[in-house]
Amino acid sequence: MAKKFLEIKEFLIKIGLVFIFYMISRWLFLFFNYDLIKINNLSDILSLSFYGLKFDLAAIIYLQSAFILIYFFPFRSKFRIKPYETVLKFFYFSGAFLGLALNFIDLAYYRFNLMRINAKFFEVIQNESNIVDLLFHFFKEYIYLFLLFFLLISVWFFLYNKISNQQMVNKSNLSNTLSSSLIFLFVIFLCIGGVRGDYKKSTRPITLIHAMENVESPQHADFVLNSPFTVIRTFGKTSFKTSYKFTDEEVNKLIKPIKHYSDNPKYDARPNIIIFILESMGREYWGSLNSDNVIPNFQGYTPFLDSLSKHSLVFPNFFANSRKSIHGMPAILAGIPSFETAYTSSPYSNQPVESVVSIANSLGYNTSFFHGANNGSMGYLGFSKTLGFDNYYGKDEYNDDSDFDGYWGIWDEEFLHFTKKNLDQEKQPFLSTIFTLTSHDPYIIPEKYKGVFKKGYLPMHQVVGYTDYALKKFFNEAKNESWFNNTIFIFTADHGNQTYYPYYEKIINRFANPLMIYSPKGKIRGVSKTLGQHMDIFPTIVDLMNYKKPFRSWGKSLLSDTKTESFVVNYFGAGSYFIMNDKYIAVSNGQRIKGFYYSNDYDLDNNLIENSNKEMKDLGYKFQVFLQDYMNRIVEGKMIYKNE
Repeated sequence: MAKKFLEIKEFLIKIGLVFIFYMISRWLFLFFNYDLIKINNLSDILSLSFYGLKFDLAAIIYLQSAFILIYFFPFRSKFRIKPYETVLKFFYFSGAFLGLALNFIDLAYYRFNLMRINAKFFEVIQNESNIVDLLFHFFKEYIYLFLLFFLLISVWFFLYNKISNQQMVNKSNLSNTLSSSLIFLFVIFLCIGGVRGDYKKSTRPITLIHAMENVESPQHADFVLNSPFTVIRTFGKTSFKTSYKFTDEEVNKLIKPIKHYSDNPKYDARPNIIIFILESMGREYWGSLNSDNVIPNFQGYTPFLDSLSKHSLVFPNFFANSRKSIHGMPAILAGIPSFETAYTSSPYSNQPVESVVSIANSLGYNTSFFHGANNGSMGYLGFSKTLGFDNYYGKDEYNDDSDFDGYWGIWDEEFLHFTKKNLDQEKQPFLSTIFTLTSHDPYIIPEKYKGVFKKGYLPMHQVVGYTDYALKKFFNEAKNESWFNNTIFIFTADHGNQTYYPYYEKIINRFANPLMIYSPKGKIRGVSKTLGQHMDIFPTIVDLMNYKKPFRSWGKSLLSDTKTESFVVNYFGAGSYFIMNDKYIAVSNGQRIKGFYYSNDYDLDNNLIENSNKEMKDLGYKFQVFLQDYMNRIVEGKMIYKNE
């Protein structure tokens, strides 16, 4: 029996090491992302770390389950000690290596993703043909993290070997087998409780949503969580669930999911439409969209776009509904945001949807999509077919690898020149989406432009300047073409990227996005302070095309729709959402409201929930109604208007 206590003691020490290294990685996560996580004192760090232990426990049980079961297997005394110890070590460090590696990914990637990675993380590179080159770049870029990772693993190996019991286990007998079996069953019982979180409140394992229960803000929930847990708990899962709590009348009154802009004589009957989705070029980088913001020492990096803005309609109060490029595509073109489970990663992404493309096709437009990466990169080719584009132009169609940037695709300048030549051949009217590429990690520009653009404070700043210059050249070439004056240009970004100014580090402002509409005829210009989001681009373009039939849209036309209340909705991560209107922000875990804030409280500092008023509660109610309609329409295949 004494030997059994020694074995249990050894096990607890080994599992204790896993907890220690998970906690070290949590504190490293805070160290590398302190400006985003914003935990201000040691007491909060310790209390949140303690709260995170139950999420660590669940992740450790998942990843160390083979080690745990083999360690306590009742008949293990039949095995020779050396093979037994080797098998134990293999399963122990397989789980340890994977868990620590996932946590280390978030030390760097969280700054770009703004939430813990989940099971859909690998979709970012799964369609890329140059994965080896990208991985080698990431290795060079973050070599300090690789070195730190291998240092921790080495220390872990050393400590494990120091405490490993090299003695033989007890011989098989009835008493030993019985006690071992009881211990084995008790360990399984404890493991079940560990993945559930406790035995009192839940019959199901804890999820990401539970991380919000004892924290004040979503970024603190990301500190509480660990990346192995978020990956495991989202693997093979979808958050799309139907609900019928609210009636169709409530949905139609509050959300107005069917829009109808039947009379709009202000715009040309059938203008060409070009939608520029500018890779990673969030609102922070645009000088013209920050003129009213008080940001000390602010610099913009878009001189051409700023000059064009003087002749355009700009929206300095506009936000993204996406975090990744492939999520931006449905949000912008079809008004479908991505939340806990990205729409494009869901089982429902291949269903027919109403979009700018389907509307344009119905009006006799020629439609095309341009992106300079390998065909199929990011899943754009597949989703472009779902939307119904007539033509797709990628790196294959460009057919000249001498202009390949070595990582993602064709340099923006050359690919925009190629795009312009193809547009010259398009029959009017046409609708084209142009997704730029260069303003992205690894933040490189052509050798001939080294030293030409402002380097600014971040690697992102120089590549923003390059893409802005590529757009300038495109417009200088296009303005002499017959189609140019009959074209309306829409500029937005899929999401933001590296952040320098504290103003844009605020939780809500991490989704700050640009929107600019330019018409060479000068019919659309000015500054609109209207609150807007990606979902509004689809109905705005439908409005511009003078489509006179009803269509499905959660957004609103930012040009003529004065009856629909403006709002912004997005997903923080950790099972947490927000909805914002002109007055307030409501934060929800998808089931109930966790906080109310003033609409200018972008960092969610002052929770007003204890003094909430009717307007705040109405906003929370609206979110619940919106979420129900969003889920139901996607699950039930009601993404096209059909005389509802």
